Amino acid sequence: LWFTFILTLFLTAAFVVVMQVWQFNVIDEMYIAADIKAHIAAMSPKQRTVHAWTTGTLDVAYPLCYGAFFIGVALKSFGRFGFVLALPSLLVIPVDLTEGFSQIMLLGGRDEYMGLKVIATPLKLGLFGLGLVIALIGLALMFFKFLKNRVAAQK
Repeated sequence: LWFTFILTLFLTAAFVVVMQVWQFNVIDEMYIAADIKAHIAAMSPKQRTVHAWTTGTLDVAYPLCYGAFFIGVALKSFGRFGFVLALPSLLVIPVDLTEGFSQIMLLGGRDEYMGLKVIATPLKLGLFGLGLVIALIGLALMFFKFLKNRVAAQK
């Protein structure tokens, strides 16, 4: 869990650095076609290229890392219900990768992938949000279990 957590933090920071250095915002949370088109049109060719490469590298590793972290927390924290609660985080991985593919195509001028993007992004955001909430609850349970065991060990 620690490894996937640290990798997730590292990749999050890497996105921030890339966006700051090349001065653009990613389209990863955008799902309204007109907004996406306008955002891409406002980007320079260099920004579009950097965004596509970032999506094809960092944003391939990102769902694998955060997904593995969320899945691990669910499995560790919720016992026999862990598998069911890990499902949103398991499903978000291929959805996020599909969204990334559509983004690379759109950044390369392939507008026929817009339909895929406007479906994949809200689905990704919903699955991610659900997985995050489950992981946060799982982390809280793990923390309280740790405290309980520590108090019991001191008695």
